[in-house]
Amino acid sequence: MRSKFNLYITEYAINSLLRQKYKTFFIFLVLSALIFLLSSLFFITNSIKHELYSTLDSLPEITIQKIKAGRQDEIDIRVVDDILQMSGVQSAVARVWGYYYFENAGVNFTLVGIEEYEEQYKESLKGVADLLDFDGSSMMVGEGVKRVMDESYYKEYFNFIKPEGTLKRVHIGGTFEGDTELESNDVIVMSKKNIREIFGIDETKATDIVAKVANPNEIATIASKIKLMYPDARVVTKDDLKISYQNIFDYKSGVFLALFIVSLFTFFIIIYDKASGLSSEEKREIGILKALGWMVDDVLKERFYEGFVVSFFSYMTGTVFALFFVYVLRAPLMQNIFVGYSQLKTSFNLPFVLDVQTMALIFFLSVPIYIAATIIPAWRSATLEADEVIR
Repeated sequence: MRSKFNLYITEYAINSLLRQKYKTFFIFLVLSALIFLLSSLFFITNSIKHELYSTLDSLPEITIQKIKAGRQDEIDIRVVDDILQMSGVQSAVARVWGYYYFENAGVNFTLVGIEEYEEQYKESLKGVADLLDFDGSSMMVGEGVKRVMDESYYKEYFNFIKPEGTLKRVHIGGTFEGDTELESNDVIVMSKKNIREIFGIDETKATDIVAKVANPNEIATIASKIKLMYPDARVVTKDDLKISYQNIFDYKSGVFLALFIVSLFTFFIIIYDKASGLSSEEKREIGILKALGWMVDDVLKERFYEGFVVSFFSYMTGTVFALFFVYVLRAPLMQNIFVGYSQLKTSFNLPFVLDVQTMALIFFLSVPIYIAATIIPAWRSATLEADEVIR
């Protein structure tokens, strides 16, 4: 008998929402939009952080750069031998790489040089080295680079412009996948010989030097020793990069925080309006229900069902649309809050990262609070006598 009565209360709550369909739809629309906005921002943030920190984990422990006139300059490759002599250094590699601006598409490519029998400083480059033809002028490109080249009708080769103005034709040997899409999306890998020719880098010079340390606890000590040995060098550790990434997110999060505050402010305006009291028509309805024999807990159950239906379906709608917007449509405009508006980059897909804690946070910030704002004013009226409420 009690279960049938609960079913009746649920049916009554749904019919009550349908009787006020315009008001219900407006609240549903506003709540869904707010949850969509918050969910989208959280999803974008979590995905980009996941990509950045995954990329960071694959980087060498120490990077040494030559600084001249406040700018990075080419470093002598003989520095590698000096670093290898230091106790605790597992390996050191002179890197030859740089950015190449493709004016036709308005994007920057990252050109990375490797050698066939050289120890690769990243795991993702080992697989590329097995596929790359070091005897000829060929290169392996990331998926983003391949899309840009196809759009510009470079399907088999690409012409690089050297510093003296002549062209260097390099054949496209295929595509490769890195540890993360952000890492390999705009990368072109070829032999160091070709990189030196394209950028005009001397055989005795390198872009920078990376070192691996056997004991992670000695990274700071070895970095300090390198700095003492080469005072004109910039020594960057993996922890320094992690702090730099966090500072970027702290700065970018200012825009996110502003949107978050505006969304919460709008949401709590709705909550305040709901909790401030019932309309005369809603009070009269509660009085009639009590006169018909409804108990206080029956009225509260009915109001609970109303609040739950509206808030839960708003939460589900906002979350589903946010997932579609971020991971299918690739978050147009909103993604630029964190990655920037510059066109000098190839686009990449955000990796799917389902953060249960984030979804739970949004749920508890919306559904229970809205239900409470629906029940509290109803409880105030339901505790009064039926004739008093009707009057």
